[in-house]
Amino acid sequence: MENGKKVELLAPAGNYESFLGAVHAGADAVYLGGEKFGARAYADNFTKEELCKCIRYAHLYGKRVYLTLNTLVKEKEMQELYSYLQPFYEAGLDGVIIQDMGVFQYVKEHFPGLSLHVSTQMTITGANGAEKLKQLGAERIVPARELSLKEICLIKEKVDIEIETFIHGAMCYCYSGQCLFSSILGGRSGNRGKCAQPCRLPYKLENTEEKKREAYYLSLKDMCTIEMVPALIEAGIDSFKIEGRMKKPEYAAGVTALYRKYIDLYYEKGADGFKVSKKDMEKLKALYIRSEIQDGYYNRHNGAAMVTMEKPSYSGSDEQLLKQLREQYIEKIPRKAVKGSVILHVENPAQLMVEAEGVTAKVTGNTVQAAVKQPMPEESVQKQLEKCGGTSFFMETLSIDMGENIFMPLKELNELRRQALELLEEKIIERNGLSYAERKEMITVCGDKECKTEEEEKETSLVEDGIYAVIQTKEQLKAIVQLLQEKALKNLKAVFVSTDLYELHKGSIKRNDEYEQTEILREKLKGHVYAAYPYMMRQKDEWIHECFEKERLFTGILVRNMEELSLLQGRDYRGKIITDAGLYVWNKKAEKFYEREADLCTIPLELNSNEQKSLNWRGKMKVVYGRLPMMITANCIRKTSGKCLKAITEKQGEMKDKTEMISLTDRMGKEFPVYTQCRHCFNVIYNSVPLSLHKKAGEKSGKYRLDFTTENAQETKKILEYFCRIYGGAEENPPYKDYTTGHEKRGVE
Repeated sequence: MENGKKVELLAPAGNYESFLGAVHAGADAVYLGGEKFGARAYADNFTKEELCKCIRYAHLYGKRVYLTLNTLVKEKEMQELYSYLQPFYEAGLDGVIIQDMGVFQYVKEHFPGLSLHVSTQMTITGANGAEKLKQLGAERIVPARELSLKEICLIKEKVDIEIETFIHGAMCYCYSGQCLFSSILGGRSGNRGKCAQPCRLPYKLENTEEKKREAYYLSLKDMCTIEMVPALIEAGIDSFKIEGRMKKPEYAAGVTALYRKYIDLYYEKGADGFKVSKKDMEKLKALYIRSEIQDGYYNRHNGAAMVTMEKPSYSGSDEQLLKQLREQYIEKIPRKAVKGSVILHVENPAQLMVEAEGVTAKVTGNTVQAAVKQPMPEESVQKQLEKCGGTSFFMETLSIDMGENIFMPLKELNELRRQALELLEEKIIERNGLSYAERKEMITVCGDKECKTEEEEKETSLVEDGIYAVIQTKEQLKAIVQLLQEKALKNLKAVFVSTDLYELHKGSIKRNDEYEQTEILREKLKGHVYAAYPYMMRQKDEWIHECFEKERLFTGILVRNMEELSLLQGRDYRGKIITDAGLYVWNKKAEKFYEREADLCTIPLELNSNEQKSLNWRGKMKVVYGRLPMMITANCIRKTSGKCLKAITEKQGEMKDKTEMISLTDRMGKEFPVYTQCRHCFNVIYNSVPLSLHKKAGEKSGKYRLDFTTENAQETKKILEYFCRIYGGAEENPPYKDYTTGHEKRGVE
């Protein structure tokens, strides 16, 4: 580590017992959630009083506390953020973990000096996104869990920012922050901390060699990287994060203790002297592991070895081990030994000096009185001053210097002891570098007026209101070109074409049929043809931008993630930038941020119609048709089933950038199309039926988007013509029967 700095061990805490277990077992820091805004809504979580108590306790032992603010926040909830965070800020909270860009901007403005950590929910996948967040004020990023060790090292080389990565615990199948599966199916949003975990259910796989085989294709094995500790430290990772705020206190204590042991072993003996014992591995496996274990994405991009396939139930636990952990780290509270010295003489102020760990505190009390009746015995003084219950101290020795005829009320002696120990505690916290007493003076005042200020609506410079279409296949491209050659669709204003359609060669787009059809499309739409970038971009994918940047085919680019947005800005891209729904605009702060960054934003998919109206929704693009992307995944369902399409096509000498649609079927018989993208090696799992807000599109006045995914040529033509007609005022039923209105009415809690 740089400058001799050691890696931080960061442990989870779902309740106060878990917090104590983590601290006592050797965590350097603990992350936890309060009663709002945390991505584990069903954990016990902490009251305001408990959380403030945790912060002070942690600081006394030289530990840090990070608060999770890692959910998306609605505009009406932003007003609660200040009063919620203020007491923790003043208590000395060390950092906040954030997903929402609006929350990020708000905390930066109103809570100076508070360390901003970017949650893995923000899906940072490369150095461009990391650099962007650093410039905005982030001190630390938690990148996407899907990154390899090589990719993490590259971020560290290019960007001077702290990196925190997960090293142990449960893993999401989807890129965190990009999962709508639970939300769309049941209204329980992972972006709000209420995921119902549909990924842990069985599915049947269709359209492959393993037809109708039922298995747990979306359930990853739990991560365990304890044997990788040397490699992870040497990669320059700043913080090792253990997952598990929903798990028992014994889990937090036991996993923390074992990682503490082996981190210390590495620093003591180096990689050559590092070896994890079989006994300790068995202990880890006995602590609430779901099925088998694997070491995450650090050394692989995906594969069947990461997936449970069989029922992902917990393998049980060792009750004797749990009992031992509870006794050692949760019930046994370590207390600091104090040496005390008290002076009590008549007509002089009482004085008590206490010392612990080389730190001294001295307090003065009320004037000692002369005894009117019976003098106070020394035993009474000693008994009162040695009562340290409820504190983190015990009186190891006490020196008493007192006159022969004194009296002091017991409550005054108690107050003297209380003040001395509080001062000692504060001085130890200062010695640990974790005192934030000045924050009450630093904090800015946020009145209701400032919190409720509405931003001016931004006029978009893209195109006028009308119908937009996003196309994904060559068949759809050809169909739209043919349709426009046959008739004018005056309400069709722009088309976004997936970059997956084009054959790329030597830094440019090959001038084939798709290229020629796109040129025709440009002519018909007066230049309003845009490239739709991949749902996920990693460092290995940056080369595609060079291919599309120099072509005059596209007026602008639809970006799906922070890496793409930051890449374009870093290259001083001059075309139009449009952000997709996965770059979330849930509140006015986020809206203002993305309106500065892009020419047009897309309305998020989880806000209901009333919540959308709290934003400048008419100035944004709104998806009114299409199968919603419920998961974006680095793992490939087809590869998990045993047949990697990319490997097959390369072996046969075909174009390696092949894509295909397969499908998953759930227990209710619903079929979910799965788009396997081999050029960038990810999957998109779509909803079983399309979203259709045709009544909304019939209201005219708005930028309404159609997302074509599985539609063939004939379906594409019919649907596009239909929406162009109803936008013009026609009233008719859609050319399809099954559809959903998504969250337009219900939204998410």
